Amino acid sequence: MPAGIMTPARNMPSMIGRNGNNVGGFVSTSGLVLSQSSMMDGQLLPLDMPQNTSKSDLARIQDDDFDSATKSDSDNNHELVSGDDQDPRPKKKRYHRHTQHQIQEMEAFFKECPHPDDKQRKELSRELNLEPLQVKFWFQNKRTQMKNQHERHENTQLRTENEKLRADNMRYREALSNASCPNCGGPTAIGEMSFDEHHLRLENARLREEIDRISAIAAKYVGKPVVNYPLLSPPVPSRPLELGMGNFGPQPGLGGDIHASPGDLIRSISGPIESEKPMIIELAVAAMEELTRMAQMGEPLWMTSLDGSTHVLNEDEYLRTFPRGIGPKPAGFKCEASRESAVVIMNHINLVEILMDVNQWSTLFSGIVSRAMTLEVLSTGVAGNYNGALQVMTSEFQVPSPLVPTRESYYVRYCKQHGDGTWAVVDVSLDDLRPTPGVRCRRRPSGCLIQEMPNGYSKVTWVEHVEVDDRGVHNLYKQLVSSGQAFGAKRWVTTLDRQCERLASAMATNISTGDVGVITNQEGRKSMLKLAERMVISFCAGVSASTTHTWTTLSGTGADDVRVMTRKSIDDPGRPPGIVLSAATSFWLPVPPKTIFDFLRDENSRSEWDILSNGGVVQEMAHIANGRDTGNCVSLLRVNSTNSSQSNMLILQESCTDPTVSFVIYAPVDIVAMNVVLNGGDPDYVALLPSGFAILPDGGGGEGVSGGSLLTVAFQILVDSVPTAKLSLGSVATVNNLIACTVERIKASLSCEAA
Repeated sequence: MPAGIMTPARNMPSMIGRNGNNVGGFVSTSGLVLSQSSMMDGQLLPLDMPQNTSKSDLARIQDDDFDSATKSDSDNNHELVSGDDQDPRPKKKRYHRHTQHQIQEMEAFFKECPHPDDKQRKELSRELNLEPLQVKFWFQNKRTQMKNQHERHENTQLRTENEKLRADNMRYREALSNASCPNCGGPTAIGEMSFDEHHLRLENARLREEIDRISAIAAKYVGKPVVNYPLLSPPVPSRPLELGMGNFGPQPGLGGDIHASPGDLIRSISGPIESEKPMIIELAVAAMEELTRMAQMGEPLWMTSLDGSTHVLNEDEYLRTFPRGIGPKPAGFKCEASRESAVVIMNHINLVEILMDVNQWSTLFSGIVSRAMTLEVLSTGVAGNYNGALQVMTSEFQVPSPLVPTRESYYVRYCKQHGDGTWAVVDVSLDDLRPTPGVRCRRRPSGCLIQEMPNGYSKVTWVEHVEVDDRGVHNLYKQLVSSGQAFGAKRWVTTLDRQCERLASAMATNISTGDVGVITNQEGRKSMLKLAERMVISFCAGVSASTTHTWTTLSGTGADDVRVMTRKSIDDPGRPPGIVLSAATSFWLPVPPKTIFDFLRDENSRSEWDILSNGGVVQEMAHIANGRDTGNCVSLLRVNSTNSSQSNMLILQESCTDPTVSFVIYAPVDIVAMNVVLNGGDPDYVALLPSGFAILPDGGGGEGVSGGSLLTVAFQILVDSVPTAKLSLGSVATVNNLIACTVERIKASLSCEAA
């Protein structure tokens, strides 16, 4: 932190008075401030007072003003001195106290207009039977009083910030003095933390100097020394981004599908105990240094693949470069390491805030993060931002298919500012501190380096480095997972890039009105995008092999395995009440992912696979573009049924694609409810049961090579509107036949196109 800077500019008191007078920054004037002044016979005379004013008139006016200020501001009654008190010659004083009525009238006028002009002052003086100068000085005194009150409030905020910074410094110093080796538990050898310890010592010295200086200045405000209490900083509330989408975070109606509740911790892990916290801090500091170097180093640590498209980690060189780490790789585990960079359309500060807020982070990466929660915040950062923030977390990472086990991880996340416009956020597993049976994934230092770019862009370099037991992965997905495409850095970066474009489109105001069906109403766009976001989150959370799901495989289908599970929906405004049956299946197709994506998202080919549309004509009524790719959009479709006895049906659909995964997700919606949403109404109470498709490459094609695809089809069907009803075998058979027929239709249509 540069010397001389303590708090953000928004917390600094005004440096310039209302009339252009320099009030000395933090230095407050005691007593009355009367514009610029000149001297006349040893008395202060305002510049705008007539020069022929007699001394007796001046004394009378000042005495009247003194009495007025006494009634309106008790804090200043010992500071305002009349001109007669400065004159050594004895003179009879004439006191004229303002009446209660006069004071009340001027107080009321002040609330409406604190700076009356000459005309207003003369009018007010006539109404109250006062001199115009008396009215003028009363308003000057009142403005000074209000300014002093405002400065006292800012001083209180400044003292709170000082106490927080000192408490953070004390915690860091204590942690460094008690640091121990995470491998052997012994004291840390001198020199092992030379870089970060030296940096922290310099930063602490600057902070101590700054705190002392600010404390001394604040003491002048409050009139007594500022006591620095060693209080622990309370956790900061989440700082949602208002990016035109409403706040990120768990949406109403999702229940516990996305974020774990306190009674449902992933692997029932609790927060760290006090004796573990110094080791966690030391581990986080070492992980930050490792991540920063891994994001910037080239060969021999990172070797370029044969096709030149990816970076491959040299494991031997890694162990030589970073010998400390989190211990040796467990037996039976495989190493997955990847690095990817991209320039995204988001400010670096907003990006850091999303990564450090568990709700915003898990919502942005809903296709990768199935569940996440913060167990404990060890540090909230300093100077009003996330620099130095430390939090212990647990998360579950997924691939959108029930055939790939999720990866659970218990880790610490550490955020650090490396310079102007450069930040880093790192995760590192804490499983070695508290060994847990059945751990199948360890996160070595992983995360991203964020660099500020012009025009609100950021360059993100992502490093993903895990050790995992992948023996539970289905053979269909083995190649995709082992290639690193399922959980690697490229998937994180491409998802981030796509979501940043989605947020930018939500904030767009220059919408072209020439295209048919484009929603130009800004509030309607926000509501529709928020509803589509909730639909995508619900679909992704319900299609994976999360530990919260109990999938049952239906045997004897004669086709690809279909997995089903049931849920009861009760008192959930985001879902229709009753028993919901979810069914999903994954299979391979010898067709590139882009071909499948274009086929499934096109309303003109929907009747070829959508059995529920009954062969009706599907027409797009409205759409919102979501990014550079024309396939990234939210659409409102209408199915015009050929059966006149059936009412027309509306379908909300979001399609999104990037090089690592594509989604086509849809849900039937009520016509009345959608009219409310399109007019900017609250979308949280629109009942949705999303179904759709997740399309991934099969892992066989290299960069630029079109291989086959892995397609997951998932349906959610309301089989009974009574939540207490029992699921019938007939309902299961119906849903099974529905998904089997859909799969066969897709295969038949795509095989014809491929031929």
